[in-house]
Amino acid sequence: MNDLNLRFRELRKESGRSQAEMAKILGCSQQTYSRYELHTTEIPLKSLIFLAEFYHTSTDYLLGITQQKNAYPK
Repeated sequence: MNDLNLRFRELRKESGRSQAEMAKILGCSQQTYSRYELHTTEIPLKSLIFLAEFYHTSTDYLLGITQQKNAYPK
């Protein structure tokens, strides 16, 4: 799983938010959120789904599985 191209940092910067702000939104520490971005700690599935909805994208895009940024239709 280390070969994933995580896009958390890219989307966070595009939204103009800091790691501390995102950590507060997710209910974790800034240090934990930083580890999610660096992929030294696996992000919980619940948080991954939340971020996909928050950024209006898919979990596949967040994980770098697809280049399609738009969320899948419900």
